[in-house]
Amino acid sequence: MRVTDLQHCEIRPGRLVEWALHPAAVAAASALPDDERPPAYVQESHLRTSLSIRRDGLFVPTWLGTAFDLPGRVDLDVLEVALRTWTLRHETLRSGFRWAGDEVRRFTLAPEAVALDRRDVGHFADPNALTRCLRDRFDVAADALTWPNFLFAAVVRDDGASVYMAFDHSNVDAYSLHRIAAEIHELYTAGLTGRPADETPAASYIDFCAAERSDADLIDDGHEIVDRWREFIARCDGRLPNFPVDLGLDPDGPLPRQKLLREPLVDAEHAAGFEAYCRPYGGSLVGILAATALAAHEISGLDVYRTVVPFHTRAASRWQDSVGWYVGGAPVEIPVSAATDFDSALDLARATLRRNRQLSRMPLARVLRLLGADFRPTSPDLYSIVSYVDTRATPGSERWQEQKAYTLIRVSYGDQVCVWVTRLHEGLQFAARYPDTDIAYKNLRRCVERVRGLVVSAARERMPVGHAP
Repeated sequence: MRVTDLQHCEIRPGRLVEWALHPAAVAAASALPDDERPPAYVQESHLRTSLSIRRDGLFVPTWLGTAFDLPGRVDLDVLEVALRTWTLRHETLRSGFRWAGDEVRRFTLAPEAVALDRRDVGHFADPNALTRCLRDRFDVAADALTWPNFLFAAVVRDDGASVYMAFDHSNVDAYSLHRIAAEIHELYTAGLTGRPADETPAASYIDFCAAERSDADLIDDGHEIVDRWREFIARCDGRLPNFPVDLGLDPDGPLPRQKLLREPLVDAEHAAGFEAYCRPYGGSLVGILAATALAAHEISGLDVYRTVVPFHTRAASRWQDSVGWYVGGAPVEIPVSAATDFDSALDLARATLRRNRQLSRMPLARVLRLLGADFRPTSPDLYSIVSYVDTRATPGSERWQEQKAYTLIRVSYGDQVCVWVTRLHEGLQFAARYPDTDIAYKNLRRCVERVRGLVVSAARERMPVGHAP
């Protein structure tokens, strides 16, 4: 799906309807005992970061979401059943957290207690007013420090409806969001036609959290993974890496607002040519990292490009259909000053990924705890990332343009640059959150143009004669 924010996802006028967890379900959850399955380290880190920033007096929304269209006159009763059925399929949406002193504890609502509460918000003729309303509602309802922490909405028109779903990040990752449009379409169509819907629960992300945490708690501060992160952080001057170009930030100033840069990088032909060129080196991710490293080197003169690359942790097939935050990070170091051309940069990028990708299987929050590193969170982004995801095999992806389907990110505050490059059927898309300064925009713009130039140049080497513009 194309990555964007609410302001750029084609919101059109209509009647706004929303679904939240029913008050009776919320009340039932308040009396629940603790779930013995603990939060994942990434969930606990997310909550502690949110709490730390909130205590500094700043409300920083960090929800993720999706948007997509349903065709024809929409039956809201059928849609409500589809949304509830989908919610029941994924146990993490029934689970929340509460504090017991400084400890984070989980609780989980029983399936039979789940009910949705529908509210007719009203008609909006102004798409800007509708966008602000959705943003404000999601900010409150999909907050990390409250529960429930998700909200569903539909903007209903005579010829169809646009569905918007927002979740606190503790519940979802990009792979989770990519599957939602097809699953809701399938459940809704089943309801309209009267055929049975697949109500089989997906594998539980909460079970995964417990297993992953149990494994992570077996390592100590002498483990090889901990040593490797210790050495990486030391080479980053004792910090996790930021985006290594001038962002125009005042180190003593407040946390800056952010903006979103989003645009097509190259079309499908060039994306295919680039993939073919990079295949001997490990694929397009290697190519994007090499191109970004070269661009950053040209802008800032750095000798070594360092970042963190997210990888999904759905190692077993049982987790493929499960909604959750199945993500770990691997440290990447590319000695880019040693690269004489793009091919040598590809070699260097491939080498660091081969060496370090396995580190993403161990939660970084666990590693930092063992290091005793005092990274007091002052920003929702603890480090800069470069993410690459190929979405073409996702069920329903060939219909995303027709359905106006998007992955939504909330752009609010932060001092890091986070980059997402997505392979779509239509080509490569670039999106990045960055601090809202003139210098940051100028340097990020230069970086994107240089990456695009390298991608196009490599693609032309593999495209048929006459197809390269």
